[in-house]
Amino acid sequence: MTTSSVPRGVRSGPVGVAIIGAGYWGPNLLRNFCGHDGAQVRWLCDLDSDRARSVVGRYSTVGVTADLDQVLSDPGVEAVVIATPAATHAEIGLVAIESGRHVLIEKPLATTREDGVRLVAAADRLGRVLMCDHTYCYTPAVQEIRRLVRSGVLGDVQYVDAVRINLGLIRPDTDVVWDLAPHDLSILDHVLPASQRPRQVAACGVDPVGAGRACIGYVTLPLGGDALAHLHVNWLSPTKVRSMIIGGSERMLLWDDLQPSQRLSLYDTGVDLSGTPEERRRELRVAYRTGTIISPALPEVEALHNMVTEFVSAIREEREPATDGRAGLRVLELLEAARVSLSAGGSLVDLDRTTRSAA
Repeated sequence: MTTSSVPRGVRSGPVGVAIIGAGYWGPNLLRNFCGHDGAQVRWLCDLDSDRARSVVGRYSTVGVTADLDQVLSDPGVEAVVIATPAATHAEIGLVAIESGRHVLIEKPLATTREDGVRLVAAADRLGRVLMCDHTYCYTPAVQEIRRLVRSGVLGDVQYVDAVRINLGLIRPDTDVVWDLAPHDLSILDHVLPASQRPRQVAACGVDPVGAGRACIGYVTLPLGGDALAHLHVNWLSPTKVRSMIIGGSERMLLWDDLQPSQRLSLYDTGVDLSGTPEERRRELRVAYRTGTIISPALPEVEALHNMVTEFVSAIREEREPATDGRAGLRVLELLEAARVSLSAGGSLVDLDRTTRSAA
C-alpha cells in the first residue's frame, strides 16, 4: 500500500480531511466537515463510486474515489474520518494511523476489545489523535448534564434510568444492545465522574419475532455503592422514546431528547430519611422534598458541528479529544461484557475478568 506520512505539528490552516464511507452516516459527516471553517474535505471514499458522487453533489471540490490507497497517497490529507460498517473500523483505522493520519471513527470504535486496544496503542505510539464519534456527548443537553453532575448540583448520583426505544430498524448484522446501547453508555462515560464508571454489567434480551438476535434488551450497570444505572433498548416499540433520568441526593433531572422546547428539566426534588441507621431499620421515616422545576435554556446547535469542532481543535492543539480512543474503548468493554452476560442468561459480568481473559 502506498501511503504518504504527514509530519507532526500544529497547523494554522484548515485540516485536510478524507471521509471513508458514503452510506447512512457519511453524508452527515460530509455536510458538517464541508461547512466547518477549520476543515477542508479533500476526498469521499466509498466502494460504490456512483453513490459517493451522488452524495458529494454540490461539493465539487471534493474528490471521489473507491481506492483507499489514493486517499492515503495525498499528503494534503491530515485526518481520516471513518463511517464504514463496524467490522471494518479497526482495519481502516489502523492503516490510517500507521500512515500518520489523525483518525475519527463512527461508533463503535471496533467490534472487539482487542481491536480497540490496538487502535489506541497505535495512536499513542505515533502521537496521533484518535477520536470516537459519540455524537450525543456533543449535544448541548448532554454537555449541560455533565456540568450539573460534575459540579455537584445533583449531589451524589443515586440512579440512572435511560430509555431508547422505537419501531425498527432491525439490523441484520448486530443485536439491539450493540445498536442502541452505545449511545447511552457513551453518555454515562462522559457525564459520570471516573469513580462511578461501571465495572460490572448484567444484560438480558429476547427475540420475540424470530430475527435471530435480541430485539429487546435491558442492561444493568452498578455504579458503586448503592448507585445503579439501567438501560432499556427496544426495536419493537410502537412509540419512539429518547429519555434519561438521573437521580441525585440533592436534585434530579430529566432529559427528553424528543422535546426541543424543553429537553432538560431540573427538579429540586428528593427523599430524606431521618433517625439513626438502627431507627431507619425499625421504622422508615421518610420525608419527600419537592421544590421548583427549572428548564435551562439550551442553544439549538447540531451535535455533529460541535463534534467536528472538537476533532479539529484536538488536532490543532495536540491534545486528547473529549471522546478519545480510550473513551471508545471503555464503551467497547461494556458492550463485550453485555454480550457475555446475554449469552449467560443475564448474569453479572465483571469487566476486569473479561479484559483479563481477552488479554
